[in-house]
Amino acid sequence: MKKKIYGRYVMAFGLLIALLLVLFVWNINAGSIQMSVGEIFQILTGNGEDETARSIVWEIRLPRITAAMLLGGALSVSGFLLQTFFGNPIAGPFVLGISSGAKLVVALVMIACLERSYVAGSWLLILSAFMGSLICMGFILAVSGRVKRMSILVICGIMIGYICSAVTDFVVTFADDSNIVNLHNWSMGSFSGMTWDNVAVMAAVVLAAFAGAFLLSKPISAYQLGEVYARNMGVNIRAFRLLLILLSSILSACVTAFAGPISFVGIAVPHLAKSLLKTAKPILVIPACFLGGGVFCLFCDLIARTVFAPTELSISSVTAVFGAPIVIYIMIRRKKAVDRE
Repeated sequence: MKKKIYGRYVMAFGLLIALLLVLFVWNINAGSIQMSVGEIFQILTGNGEDETARSIVWEIRLPRITAAMLLGGALSVSGFLLQTFFGNPIAGPFVLGISSGAKLVVALVMIACLERSYVAGSWLLILSAFMGSLICMGFILAVSGRVKRMSILVICGIMIGYICSAVTDFVVTFADDSNIVNLHNWSMGSFSGMTWDNVAVMAAVVLAAFAGAFLLSKPISAYQLGEVYARNMGVNIRAFRLLLILLSSILSACVTAFAGPISFVGIAVPHLAKSLLKTAKPILVIPACFLGGGVFCLFCDLIARTVFAPTELSISSVTAVFGAPIVIYIMIRRKKAVDRE
């Protein structure tokens, strides 16, 4: 029996890694200049002779692909942490308004910097997004102490998101014409324009937060069985909850700072990971979420870039098309489970 279970885990992670590799190569090849697998391999190993193709792969496509994998994984792990914290299957940085709060503060900082001809650095954008995330998270926590039904909490989060998005759109609309294109593209969500400097910063932040989340696997496992059980197992509930808030906020803030708000990844992927593994063990689900988020965002970015090429769709639009049906399915399945009880 144990061999069968372990075999399932190996197959699940093997499938995720295989999909990641396939989409990695496919994304490198997708675009106005296409290459064979052999040419891609030569370029990646430094043996490519075509300077144009080498420049496109190393300076444009690879940073974008790496960013999509890292930020997709960050969103998925953030969603899993929030679902654990609130005990709600549709909790996520986008639904709870956390991403929208980060988006608002980053937009304000970007406009303030652009007005003064100052280029906002990666760390400044991440810090701004983190502050916006914490402000919205603080409001959500304040509301959660006053309401008993999680559905009301989710509705409050959605309303916060609408308010922050409306203010952001207002700010972007009245920005200088010279700045409005970049601001508009960022506010709609996109992996385009990534550089290796951006990737280095986001990798440092995301991988550190991911490691922190993974180290919390055992306390999360206890917390899933109830707060009383977790406390009896020696978990410091207050410190544990604070860590969940900080880690989820850092992960979602990093995504918003670099790629803008991206919807439904944080809700859908954790459930897909659990379904694939057929377990809710955090020690397995957290890395599966990270890999699954990378796969999901690579796939959606491929669709965004190629379906209506040369016109590029916003990544958030594509993730919503594929993520929203999953959320609907989750809600229907949960309703049926409640009715059976």
